[in-house]
Amino acid sequence: MNIKTLFFGITTDLINASEIQIIVDEKTSIKKFKTVLKEKFPKLENINSYAIAVNEEYAEDDFILKENDIVAIIPPVSGG
Repeated sequence: MNIKTLFFGITTDLINASEIQIIVDEKTSIKKFKTVLKEKFPKLENINSYAIAVNEEYAEDDFILKENDIVAIIPPVSGG
């Protein structure tokens, strides 16, 4: 399946892109997708945690991706 993946904040610097296409197997969960991301982009290990949204809604690890979903990788944000 083809998954459009958007990166925000520091994650864009770590992978040198703000948007890529990632191909995954059918019935891939968010948990598995995170593993695929870390295999493709080992620098993402430098981030303690990040949120994932699918089609503009936050998704838990057991969420199953579908063809043409849009996944956003959202790193922790600090502010004052």
